[in-house]
Amino acid sequence: MRHNKSFNHLSRKKAHRDALLANMTISLILHKRIFTTLAKAKALRVYAEPLINRAKEDSMANRRLVFSHLQSKEAVTELFKEIAQKIADRPGGYTRILKTGNRLGDNAKTCFIELVDYNEAMLKEKDAAKTKTTRRSRKKAAPAAAEEPKAE
Repeated sequence: MRHNKSFNHLSRKKAHRDALLANMTISLILHKRIFTTLAKAKALRVYAEPLINRAKEDSMANRRLVFSHLQSKEAVTELFKEIAQKIADRPGGYTRILKTGNRLGDNAKTCFIELVDYNEAMLKEKDAAKTKTTRRSRKKAAPAAAEEPKAE
């Protein structure tokens, strides 16, 4: 019975699921964006974001804890040197999932999962939106004499 067990098992046993999520996290850290199914991306977000959050504080204990999950020196080094500097002021939400449609073979929902601070196209749009600072009302002001009835 699965009473009150809410995470997706991805049709795999625990060891296989942990290996899958660790490998996907390593790929996400090294490549900044990966293409996968929607179910795997949602499971990866739950697995990867606490590890990315650990990288904010560069201590030996945090490095060892992240390495115990990932088992990749290159990924841990990249996470603590490059990614930690970009996410230092972000309070959470380090990944973004963008749906891309269905796969041809089995009609599975597919998506990109990426690190938020590494998408140059969206960062340019954000900067362009920040430069626009004026707020103008779209209401037209009618003359006061035209609105008031004449009192004779």
